[in-house]
Amino acid sequence: MPSRAPEDRKTYDASYYDRWYHDPRTRVTARMLVRRKAALAVAATEQLLEHPVRNVLDVGCGEAPWRGALRQLRPRLHYTGVDPSAWVAKRWGESRGILHGDLSDLEGIPLRGPFDLVVCSDVLHYVTDAEVRRGVAAMAGLARGLLWLEAFTSEDDFEGDVEGFRPRPARWYRAAFRRAGLVPLGLWLHASPAIAPRVAALERGG
Repeated sequence: MPSRAPEDRKTYDASYYDRWYHDPRTRVTARMLVRRKAALAVAATEQLLEHPVRNVLDVGCGEAPWRGALRQLRPRLHYTGVDPSAWVAKRWGESRGILHGDLSDLEGIPLRGPFDLVVCSDVLHYVTDAEVRRGVAAMAGLARGLLWLEAFTSEDDFEGDVEGFRPRPARWYRAAFRRAGLVPLGLWLHASPAIAPRVAALERGG
């Protein structure tokens, strides 16, 4: 698939977040849904790490809806968000722990890893092949527990923002995750290379 020029990238400004996250007529992510996802990710991570989740990296975090959901579960959890939106970083950076950057920047951002849980939700299907590969490899190296990699494929029927959507087949993502040393667990979850040896055979996905 051809890569888009930098000027053709999506614009994540105040109007974007108003439309997709706040306007009841057009928003696609409900707080209850994020809370359920966070509860699943935390429970699975703690099952394998055998201790409470202490820190989380959220790549492409937007306004950080995961932060609130995670802190409801683990109030002492240290949250770090990374987002390509300059508006988000300026508006919420200091108060919500969000750094300005994208998947390609992870290796150069001063992140205090490794992280028990790395979240990348609704991001991978909007970026180039090279960005996915580089970003997944970087996230795999930053995780000591699990990764929540939520991406839709050409085989999925989903509602929401289709501007810039890159319809890759599921096998493409599986191959990219496998090259990064990740072990699929199902339901968006993958074990990092650091914990992969501890994953039992029947805990692994097909």
